[in-house]
Amino acid sequence: MEKAATYRIKIPASTENLSEVREFVSKHARDHGFSNQDISDIKLAVDEACTNIIKHAYKFDKSKVVTIELEFEHRQVIVMLTDQGVGFNPNSYEKPNLPEQIKKKKRGGMGIHLMKNLMDKVTYENINGNNILYMSKNRG
Repeated sequence: MEKAATYRIKIPASTENLSEVREFVSKHARDHGFSNQDISDIKLAVDEACTNIIKHAYKFDKSKVVTIELEFEHRQVIVMLTDQGVGFNPNSYEKPNLPEQIKKKKRGGMGIHLMKNLMDKVTYENINGNNILYMSKNRG
């Protein structure tokens, strides 16, 4: 049985730090045998999640921190993103109407839709003021 491996970074809530997050995710996913396509999917989902936290939970407040944790177990990675910003209930999320958004030239609103399509499972909880987004992806 493979032993679980966990990696964690904390970044100031600024989009300037997203490249560091993408490199962190890529390196560890590659080290754990994920394919280039899986790595690309995980990176994009984590990038979207971090961007949402920075923009919506923290309103671009660079003094705030986002924690990104990767846990590799068996043939799966579980990504946990934690913040103390304004909470969001993904259960209240409604899938965007793509033709309508294109017609209205509306940008944004696709992050959660993307995350749910790129990852195998996406869940959210709030524990004692901590917003925790869990996303998992199976290898292969």
